[in-house]
Parts: sequence; structure tokens; C-alpha cells
Amino acid sequence: MSVLTRNNIMALLCRLSCFIIINHAFIADSSPVGSLIGHDHHFHIRKLQEFKSNYFFPQKHVSLSSSSSPSSGVYSVIEYGADPTGKNDSTDAILAAISEAVSVTGDGFLMQGITNLGGVRISLEGGIYKISRPIKLPDAGLGNIMIFGGTLKASDNFTTDSYLLDLSSSSSSTNHDYKYEFITIKDLMLDCNFKGGGIQVVDSLRTTIDNCYIAHFTTTGILVQQGHETYIRNSFLGQHITAGNDPNERNFTGTAIDLQGNDNAVTDVVIFSAQVGIMVSGQANIITGVHCYNKAYGFGGTGVYIKVPGITQTRIVNSYFDYTGIVAEDPLQLHVSGCFFLGDAFIVLKSVRGVVDGVNIVNNMFSGSNKGVDIVQLDQTTKEFNEIGRVVVENNVVNGMNMKATVANGVTPVNGTSWTVDFNKILLFPRRIKFVQHTLMSNGGNLFPKTILRNVSNNQVFIESDLMVEGSASVTVDQGVAL
Repeated sequence: MSVLTRNNIMALLCRLSCFIIINHAFIADSSPVGSLIGHDHHFHIRKLQEFKSNYFFPQKHVSLSSSSSPSSGVYSVIEYGADPTGKNDSTDAILAAISEAVSVTGDGFLMQGITNLGGVRISLEGGIYKISRPIKLPDAGLGNIMIFGGTLKASDNFTTDSYLLDLSSSSSSTNHDYKYEFITIKDLMLDCNFKGGGIQVVDSLRTTIDNCYIAHFTTTGILVQQGHETYIRNSFLGQHITAGNDPNERNFTGTAIDLQGNDNAVTDVVIFSAQVGIMVSGQANIITGVHCYNKAYGFGGTGVYIKVPGITQTRIVNSYFDYTGIVAEDPLQLHVSGCFFLGDAFIVLKSVRGVVDGVNIVNNMFSGSNKGVDIVQLDQTTKEFNEIGRVVVENNVVNGMNMKATVANGVTPVNGTSWTVDFNKILLFPRRIKFVQHTLMSNGGNLFPKTILRNVSNNQVFIESDLMVEGSASVTVDQGVAL
């Protein structure tokens, strides 16, 4: 590199100052007040950087594009002709970038028949892209791919039964169980423009959807079918963009997340508008750290609907149900704990075939408005529950709602030879007491009465004594002990 003299440096600095002044004058004349942001601003910053690079280091070429070359494993959709302003249709350009990204030579396999593409990344470069068709991977049998960093918006002619990002394939791979593995969708906003759904994941293994904002869907925000281990986290979903108390809330439709597969996880997700927050029809799924205020129960909304009669195996923990609750059909192995239910939100156990077993609803908080709403309710409209196994509803903290439980304690004063303790107000199931433990504290120091449990029908415990007794009786009952 040649050494610049003091005079040369001073001359270059003068020219640079003139260039900055001229550019500021140009911006002031050509831009309306308040518009000195966005693409014009970045354009002039790049020009200033090019000016300095060319004059101070003329022998070195400096590339100032934020796009990386394919040799780095990052494929910018802008380089393939995508329009980051959202004015022109970018569908073909984005598909071209994806097609080239997945055409690289893979390094072995993940699961058998799924090529490891080494972590190739398709970058949306922080732009807004209008698309008229779903963005899909061209073939099955692909893995270790990331799509990230921008906004996709459905055009006005986008088909209403499709998804903006569609991880499904009609082609087959040599793996008979899965089409894709280790696909990451990250840092995206998907505006469905009321033309369909956001993301569809079908027969995919170990898929991650992270830090996404999905809005304006008419069908489903995220649909997971079959496959295994799709992790949805740190994301926001809503049919309408609102922060609650929306005057049109009763008109919200659609489902934010639909899990039709096994072993998936929804973590730290906010669902702010939809008919159903999360629909679960697969097994062994976990929901944690979710805030549902998608649609109030009074307007017909449901936070989480578990539609897997007899094979539930679902865990819901540390979540917030805001004026909307949980419905579980014939729940078998359902665990709900550490959750907060606000605004008279409650849990419904719905009978389809009359089966309920392995249910734990424990250590939750319920807050209501003193309208007499039960925290856990039975829907036996179709059929009465007649196969009741181990069900534990206890240790819940309740304010302004009616406590319901399967374990209860009662104390009653005694003055005579018999006494009754009525548990109907608190016990969940009618006419069901499977275990009773009772004690008698007599005020007469020399008395040693004999007592006997006579009857437990209609959730009332009837006890008799062989002697006249004055004192108090304590009774504990449990509905959940299976025979």
C-alpha cells in the first residue's frame, strides 16, 4: 500500500466533507419530512462507505452487500431477484434460492434417506416479500436447513387452502417414516392476509419453529401432521392483531396451533386471537409457558382443546389461561399443574365414551368474579362418565370461583348418636366416594364410643355411634382411588 502524504490526506478529507454536504442537501431536497429512514437512508450510508473505501484504499475492492455468497452456505433471496419492498411477487425468486441451496452436495445422512445439507441457510435479509404460492422444499429427503430473517406476506390471489411455508412433499424418500429432518424456521413474520395458513409441517423429524410472528390466518397458524418432535417456541400467533379487549373478539375463528402428531412441544408462546389456541390430537405432547387469550370462553373460545379420547398423554404446565380454558375429551393421562386461570377460566373433562383415568389437576391458581363458576367441570352431555380411574384434583388455590376436588376434608359438630358430612359442593364426580377416613373428638373425657360408617351415597358420609356423643368429627374422602 502506498503511503499517503499529509497534503493528500487533507485533500481527501476536504473532498469527503464536500461529498457529505452535497448528499445531505440532496436528501433534504428529495425526501419529504419524516421519510429519512428505510431504503433511502441505507442507500446513502452505503455510498459514503464506498466513497471512503475507494479513496483511502483504492487498490482493494470492498463488497458492502449484506448478502453472503453461496460458498458461505447462506443464500440471499435478494440475489435471486426477490423484491424486499413487497411490491412485486417474489415467489419464484425465493423458490429459486431454496432450490440452489438444497442442491449442494450433502455430507452423509441424518436419518436413513435424509441428506445432511450441512446447515445451509436461506436468508430473507430483513425484507418483506409478497408471495402468491406456498414456499416449499423441492424434494423429500432433505435435512439440516434454515429459513430465516424476514417477512412473507400472502398476495391477494394466494390460495385460501394453502400455507405460506409448506414442509410437505408428494415425492417419496428412502426413509418411509419421515420426509425431512432438522429443518429450522426462525425469525420470521408470516402475514397470511386472511388467505390460508402460516406453516404446515408434515412427516418431518426434529423441526424447530422459533421466534416467529404469524398473523391473519383463516385456517391454522401452524399445522403439525404426523412426524415427530416439532418444537414451537418463543412465538406469537393471532388471527387478528390485538392485545385483548377486542370489540370483534366474538368473531375470531381458526386455530393457532394444531398438533396432529406425537412428542411435540409448544414452549413460551403467546396466542392472542383465534377460536382455538392449541388443538391437540396426538399423543405425548407438552405445552409449557403458553399465554392463551385467544378468545374468551363466553364467546365460544378455547385455550387448549385435547381431542384424543382415551390416549391423551398430554402435559400442560406453567401456562396462563386468560379468560379461556382447557377442554379434554375422555382424558387418559392428562397432567395440568402450575397454571394460572384468570377471568373465571376453567377446565372441562368431556365424556365421549365415558372414560377418564390418570388425570392430575394440581397446584394451579384460579381467579374469578364470584359468579359461582366451578374450576373443573364435567361435560356429560353425550354420555356419563362410567369408567373412572385414578383422578386427582387437589391443592389448587381458588379466589372468586367454586372449588372442585376429588379429595376433600370436612369437620362437623357432633351432638347425638349420628352425624352426616355433605361433600357435594366440593367433590367433582356425583355419587362417588371410594375412600373414607373419619375421626371423632369427644368432649366427654371418660367416654369411649364405638363408631361405624353407615353410608356414603350421594357424596354424603353418614356415621353412627353406640353412645350419645358431644364433640366434633373429622372426615376425609377420596373419589380417585380406583377399585
